[in-house]
Amino acid sequence: MKNTSNDPTRRRFLKSGALWAGAASLASRVLAADPPPAPKLFSAMGTAASLDRAAVLKDLGAEFLTESVGNFLVPDQADEVFAGKLAKLAASPLRILACNSFIRPAHLRCVGAEANHDQVLAWAETAFRRLKQAQGKFIVFGSSGARALRNGWTKDKADVQFVDLLKRMGPLAAKHDVTVVVEQLQQSECNYINHIGEAAKIVRQAAHPNIRLLADLFHIARMGDTPADLKEAMDVVVHVEIAEKAERSVPGVRGDDFRPYFRVLRAANYQGAISLEGKGTDEQIGKAFQEIAKQAAEV
Repeated sequence: MKNTSNDPTRRRFLKSGALWAGAASLASRVLAADPPPAPKLFSAMGTAASLDRAAVLKDLGAEFLTESVGNFLVPDQADEVFAGKLAKLAASPLRILACNSFIRPAHLRCVGAEANHDQVLAWAETAFRRLKQAQGKFIVFGSSGARALRNGWTKDKADVQFVDLLKRMGPLAAKHDVTVVVEQLQQSECNYINHIGEAAKIVRQAAHPNIRLLADLFHIARMGDTPADLKEAMDVVVHVEIAEKAERSVPGVRGDDFRPYFRVLRAANYQGAISLEGKGTDEQIGKAFQEIAKQAAEV
C-alpha cells in the first residue's frame, strides 16, 4: 500500500480541515457566550446636596453634586464670600456639575407686569461667572416664584417675555461657558411651563446653544408626560434629573420603573449625566445609584 503520510496534498487538506474546525469551534464559543454589556448610558451619576455632604455622598456612589445658586454661588454676596466657597470646593472629593434654585430673590421676576429682566440678568451673570470659576456646567432654571403667572397674566404674554429673557441670557451664559437648562415644573409648584413639550418649545424659540432643556423624570411623571413626549424633546435635552413619582423618593424606594424613559435616552444617544433630586436616607441613596445603573443596563 502506498504511504500517504508525506503526501503534500493530504497535508494541506488536513491543515485546512484543522483550521476550519478551530474557526468553527471559536465561532460556536462566541455565539454561546453572553452578549457584551450595553454601553454605559449616563456619563456620571450625582445628587442634589450641599457641599458639606460631599465626602459621605462620594462613599455612597455619587460622582458629582448639584448645589444651589443661593447657597454656593451667592450672587447677592461679595466676591470674598464666594472665594471661601471656592476654597471649600477645592478640598472637596466631589465636583459641582450644576446649580439649581436659580432665581430666588422675591423682587426678581421673569414674567408679568412687574418683570424686570435687567435685574434678572445682572443676577444671572454673577451666577454664571462664579459657576465657571467653580468649573461647573449647568444652571437649572426652574425658579417657580420668579416665573409664576400672577394677576391674570396670560401664558401667551409670558411666553413672549420668557423667550426674550432667554435670548438675552444665552450670550451671557456662553461668555462664561455655562449652559442654562430650562426645567418644566409640576402644576402644584408653578402654573407656567408644566409639560416637557412646552419647555422644549420655549428652548427652541430661544434659539441659542447655551439655552437647553433639563428632562426631570419626576415632573414628567407627575404631569402625565410620556416617554413619547420625552422623545419629541430629545433634540434639546442635555441633562437629566430623577426621583420617584409618588413621594419624590430616590429610585429604588417605591420601585418605579424608569426603563421606558431610559430607552428613549439610549435611542437618542444621550451622553450626559443624571442627578438624584429626591428624598432618601444615606442607605437609600447608595442603593438608588445601583438601581439607576441596573435599569440603565437593561435597556
